Amino acid sequence: MTTPVKKPTGSVQRPAWRMPGWAKALTVLTAVLVVLFAGLRLSVLPGLKDLFGSETRDRSGPALLESVQDISRYDAASGNFQVVVDLEKDARFLPDAIRGTRTLYVGAGTVDAYVDLGKVGEDDVTVDEGRTTATLRLPHAALGEPALDPDRSYAVSKQRGLLDRLGDLFSDNPNGEQAVQKLAARHIGEAAKDSELKARAESNTTAMLRGLLTSLGFERVRVTYGA
Repeated sequence: MTTPVKKPTGSVQRPAWRMPGWAKALTVLTAVLVVLFAGLRLSVLPGLKDLFGSETRDRSGPALLESVQDISRYDAASGNFQVVVDLEKDARFLPDAIRGTRTLYVGAGTVDAYVDLGKVGEDDVTVDEGRTTATLRLPHAALGEPALDPDRSYAVSKQRGLLDRLGDLFSDNPNGEQAVQKLAARHIGEAAKDSELKARAESNTTAMLRGLLTSLGFERVRVTYGA
């Protein structure tokens, strides 16, 4: 008598499918790009920037006085300037979409013009015997350092390549604007040199000294500039 052969029941186990290495790398790159561009879209949509109710806390320490310097100059004029900086940085052999930056920045600041009264010596001031006429010889007016106003300076647009965007994710100072700020200050300083700011400072200094000495009893006040 023949015994019937029983067929195995249940499903047959097949070897697990594994994703190739190139597919894993492509998946990771796609995920990074999706997160990157999704963050960019969120940053430009109004109202979504504070979606999670961000809170700002100032944990700075107290400011310390490092030094005190006496100032003997008379700030006689101040000029307000504004410049549009268009700074572009390209990489060799790479398209701008991959590597490169371009920033359009509006810089607004002031430059002061002053006369250094501390350089006036005893021989530079003469008074006649009747103390009615005074003659003063002052140094020419000079220009101070340009000072950018953070409330009126801002970046209009920023264009960055893919590698620059990825680099900002690991940077301690993403979207730094030091380069365009320095360039804006330099252009403002050059514009101040080409302006009539120093001439205005000397004119205002002369008017101030004449008014002061006239109130002290002098009838004639002569002010000259130069060595």
